[in-house]
Amino acid sequence: MKTIEKTKLTVQVTIHAPLEKVWNLWTDPKHIIRWNNASDDWHTPKSENNLHVGGKFLSRMEAKDGSFGFDFSGTYTNVEPLKIIEYTLDDGRDVQIIFVTEGDKTTVTETFEAEQENSEELQQAGWQSILDNFKKYTEAFGKLETLHFEIIIDAQVEKVFNTMIGEQQYRKWTAAFSPTSHFKGSWEKGAKIVFLGTDENGNTGGMVSRIRENIPNRYISIEHLGFIQGDEEITSGPEVEGWAGALENYTFEEVNGKTLISVDLDTNQEFISYFADTWPKALIILKEICE
Repeated sequence: MKTIEKTKLTVQVTIHAPLEKVWNLWTDPKHIIRWNNASDDWHTPKSENNLHVGGKFLSRMEAKDGSFGFDFSGTYTNVEPLKIIEYTLDDGRDVQIIFVTEGDKTTVTETFEAEQENSEELQQAGWQSILDNFKKYTEAFGKLETLHFEIIIDAQVEKVFNTMIGEQQYRKWTAAFSPTSHFKGSWEKGAKIVFLGTDENGNTGGMVSRIRENIPNRYISIEHLGFIQGDEEITSGPEVEGWAGALENYTFEEVNGKTLISVDLDTNQEFISYFADTWPKALIILKEICE
């Protein structure tokens, strides 16, 4: 029987980060779930990684709307720390990843055997998108910390979802952050939205943002782009360094007829204690409104 030779495809990215940081974020499951997606409407809710020859790995990759998902899994065949990773996927295809450092930059090169179901162009684009997402995550990591909050609300998911983003209800539950809290703009995917409030001196401030994703009754992702000071939008310069690209994600899940809402948001050290105090209060108000 003639053996069909598999086509090998290569993707590559250069990251402005030291090798040790790149290696750790590539191999640690708690980080893999943050970057392992090719587009905003996909995510990796679960990852397992036993990084040694003969060790198994698994990343559960799913569409956020629940329409499709699969396990990306295999077995390691070669691991040279800070240099090379090789593995065989469960479908028999081989993958090689090489890490090369030069100064404060690290180049990651992946070579993988193509499968037969999808075009080579589509496969290469998908693998490159994931690698690009890893670059973005790695270069931003350390500037912001991700906080997690959740609450179970005795109401249907659709009611909680619509209440959370409804204009009047939004003012009520976000009063925990500011008595004058409100938004202007649209919650549609790709739309610009600004979040506003006034301080004790009557000065207007807030965030300039965009909706990265909006899957009704399931998921909302907000990307913060900069600040508002008075009538001015500030989206570049040292004032927003470290903040631009920060995410605020809401996940809605039905649990025994109730709704589990999870909030994951990026913040810097300055606001950790503030959000740790105010977000639980805001979610309690949201719960009271919905119930």
